[in-house]
Amino acid sequence: MRSLLLKRADAIYVLVASYCLLSVVLKILRPDSLEIDESEQAFLSQYLMLGYGAQPPFYNWLQYGVAAVFGISVASLTILKNALMCGFLVFYGLTVRTLTDGRLLPAVAILGALTLPPVFLLSQRDLSHTVAALFSVSLFLFCFFRVLKHPPRIGGYLFVGAVVGIGILSKYNFVIVPAAALIAILPEAALRKRIFDWRVLACAVAAATVVGPHAYWVINNLGHATGVTVAEMKEGAETALLPHSIEGLVSLVIAAIKGVAPTVLVFAAAFYADIGKILRAESIWTRVVGRMLVASFVLVALIVIAMGATHIRVKWLALFTALLPLYLTLKIDAARIDPGPRLPVLLLVAGVTSVGVILMLWARVFIGPVIGDYSFAHTPYNGFARAVSAERGVPPAAIVVDDRIVAGNLRIQFPGTPIILPGFSPDLEGESIVPRGRILAVWPAEGANREKLPPRIERLLAEQNFAVTSPEPAFVSIPYNAGRPGDVYAFGYIWADSN
Repeated sequence: MRSLLLKRADAIYVLVASYCLLSVVLKILRPDSLEIDESEQAFLSQYLMLGYGAQPPFYNWLQYGVAAVFGISVASLTILKNALMCGFLVFYGLTVRTLTDGRLLPAVAILGALTLPPVFLLSQRDLSHTVAALFSVSLFLFCFFRVLKHPPRIGGYLFVGAVVGIGILSKYNFVIVPAAALIAILPEAALRKRIFDWRVLACAVAAATVVGPHAYWVINNLGHATGVTVAEMKEGAETALLPHSIEGLVSLVIAAIKGVAPTVLVFAAAFYADIGKILRAESIWTRVVGRMLVASFVLVALIVIAMGATHIRVKWLALFTALLPLYLTLKIDAARIDPGPRLPVLLLVAGVTSVGVILMLWARVFIGPVIGDYSFAHTPYNGFARAVSAERGVPPAAIVVDDRIVAGNLRIQFPGTPIILPGFSPDLEGESIVPRGRILAVWPAEGANREKLPPRIERLLAEQNFAVTSPEPAFVSIPYNAGRPGDVYAFGYIWADSN
């Protein structure tokens, strides 16, 4: 593989596509039960809205479009995510190609990016919006540096603005990346003039045009859009031993170290003989990207202090730690080091970690039950769907649930049936949100106090004037997906008719 990369450096893009394709195939070969983020995407793919809650809507819009064209399925969910991941890695390599002349340097950067925990682990395990945001960061870097390197054209500025808008629609904290980029080029006289070019106004207009409709929704739903994130960032604040600002900064430092440590160690191992030379090397692009890294984390630290945040997660920093492999690659280029002899280490580590993780996630589904370890992937929604379908023969007019994970999974099993979640009403005209006819109410019957119809479902049925067809709920126990003989999962359900 190393000799292939040495002969044809562009083969790295074939390897990236193969990696993403393998991820898709292994996901499809697993049972068709979904994880948390996947379930939410499957459920929300029923609706096209300006806003969906705590996360911005770009990924939801993409998933809605994919589902509208190809239908909702495990395949359509995983293909979208891996297409964005592939795009992230491809544009990452193209950014390096834009800034350097080294044939192998794009491969170094891409392999380095594959050692970032949010890329090789968290994204493959269960992330959606962060994957879209990583793609947006990579695309922004490519467009931004092309504008800096080439004569200014209004088309380039418009494209950068549109990408900034897309990034903000992917993750709200993406706005830190272009802000850090502007700060980073201010000390460079040769680049600073690009900020004061009249075309920057066109860039801002393009970004505002893309973000505008969702921004209007946020203004009118501020609590809905920010409440969950703020609560998560202040998790544990009541029991914090230190002042909140210090607690938050400590958490930020720990999360940052976790996010970059594997990549730093891999580059150090591969280029150990030239570490001093690499550290001393400098170019205009190492200075710009280095300042972007520093500015990003300074801005995050200021936000942490201003909000009184006490808990920072590694995945929240993914957009900023994604700059590290680019920075290290540019330092290697500035040091004029031939990366060819070091490629085996990078290729081995990146290959083992990235491919190993998706193989591990696939194998875990089949190995976990042997030791009694059941996960979301083992919940037998497919078996429940078969049992209910055999009972009635005709699909329900709608399915009512009180949990987003159940909602998304039943959307996969009943792709033509509306899935209704009390408390989430996409109906903007105030009409009845539950179609008339015979509907099915479903809930997990595992754990305490799950023998009765959940209160939220009961209230919704009463408000919508539905009458249950039997005095007591029915229960069915279905064998786990890939589970041990005798291990079952219980569902409760009840049928109701509109009056």
